[in-house]
Amino acid sequence: MITKKITVYSTPTCHYCTMAKNYFTKMGVSYEDKNVGIDRVAAQEMIIKSGQMGVPVIDIGGKIIVGFQPGVFEKLINE
Repeated sequence: MITKKITVYSTPTCHYCTMAKNYFTKMGVSYEDKNVGIDRVAAQEMIIKSGQMGVPVIDIGGKIIVGFQPGVFEKLINE
């Protein structure tokens, strides 16, 4: 059972954000989606965590991944 908290910082128009969310859904992994396009607090949180202004930024158990990197997602989920 996956117990790590996963947060996806995204925007609705970001293709890679959609790919990341679809990946987690297909894997049966729960995640919280934060739309940084409309949520300024989430946008600031994302920038503080990652140093990035682009999306997607994914937080898996406190480890930050920038971009769609399914191999990295799988490794972090399973460790």
